[in-house]
Amino acid sequence: MRSRLATRSTRLVLAAAAVVTALAATTACGPEDPSETGAAAPSASTSSSASAEGTESGNNGGGEAGKGGTEAPTGDKSGYGQSCGTNDLDFTVTWEAQPISHYLVTAKAKSGITCYLDVNTPSVSFGSGADGVASPVGQGGEDPIKLSGSSVAYAGINVNTTEGEGGKQFENVIIATSEDDPNPAEVELPDAPTVDKPIVTNWSTKRDEVIPRIV
Repeated sequence: MRSRLATRSTRLVLAAAAVVTALAATTACGPEDPSETGAAAPSASTSSSASAEGTESGNNGGGEAGKGGTEAPTGDKSGYGQSCGTNDLDFTVTWEAQPISHYLVTAKAKSGITCYLDVNTPSVSFGSGADGVASPVGQGGEDPIKLSGSSVAYAGINVNTTEGEGGKQFENVIIATSEDDPNPAEVELPDAPTVDKPIVTNWSTKRDEVIPRIV
């Protein structure tokens, strides 16, 4: 009798265990609990992705408006506050006779561009030889200078600082916003001066600060 009861008890325990196991399996695998099945996860991920895409899209939109669709060669310049690359600017060179004869360089941002001249001194040279590179004299200078719309920056060039008869004649000057800019601008001069040990000032928003003098 005890043997039968023991056997029956064992069967009941085993049956109960099987039911518990089945219920656990049903709870784990059933579709009733979306938090367990991961059904809610795609929605959160999509929302996060959409939010990120929206933010990125907004940033890109602002950047395009700020840079006017022009990329400078000196790296990523997206958005307001970019550094001025040479190809972001228009240059003109005029002859100034007073108070000391020199050439005046005027730089202006192209239409739709807002940028900063954060390299204080322009890179100026005549021809490809080392003797045609203008030495900076450190006059003037505002760092950085914001260029946008009608705002301009000036720099002064003295093409001949010697009293000798040497030098070479040039009809154009090469201007860049930095020495490593791969796209310098070649600007026609008002005449064809004899160039010998040229010098150049810093950028400034004031014309009277860029009259190049040997110091």
